[in-house]
Amino acid sequence: MFAFRPAAFLLPSLFFLTIVNALHFYLDANEKRCFMEELPSDTVVEGHYRALEWQEKAQGYVLEPNLGIVVEVEEMETGHSVVQTRGPPDSRFTFTSHESGDHQICLSTNYTSWWSSTHIKLYLDVVVGNTKADAERDRSHVTELAGKVRDLNQKLEDIRREQQYQRERESDFRDLSEGTNSKAVWYSLLQIVVLVLTCTWQLKHLKVRIS
Repeated sequence: MFAFRPAAFLLPSLFFLTIVNALHFYLDANEKRCFMEELPSDTVVEGHYRALEWQEKAQGYVLEPNLGIVVEVEEMETGHSVVQTRGPPDSRFTFTSHESGDHQICLSTNYTSWWSSTHIKLYLDVVVGNTKADAERDRSHVTELAGKVRDLNQKLEDIRREQQYQRERESDFRDLSEGTNSKAVWYSLLQIVVLVLTCTWQLKHLKVRIS
């Protein structure tokens, strides 16, 4: 759960994989607001903030380009600084927890004067995401997929060769069938000619014997 320190008030609880929408709080120019989040190791956290500065002339909070927001993230157990950056009044920050445990997330402005009376209204959305992708597992998965693709390509190649072989066999069979049919036609014609000649010879032979 998130908790401001010093705790002027408490933010609503945030659970794993939960997005906080339209959450906002107020701070003075020289003030720092911090909250805690207990995170598992290798967990991605993304935050989006939008800071508005009070303008007397406008009698309201407006986006001031000169305003900068400082984001600091620290692992409480080890004291390791995970993030320390300054961005424009409307921006994002992202970090990955290296160790499990409490993490302190602090936001402040780039206004450092103790006599500054500037008031800031800061909107904050925080997303605690899934654990960081395992690169070794991803590589293994990609290698496995590549192996499956190779196997599939090999099967497709085998199928292509089989189809080509079948087409060649069909072509040979068609040529053989056409040749056999052609020979059968000529053989039939030859039989007809032989029969005609035989009949003619027999008729002539009968006429000679009758005469």
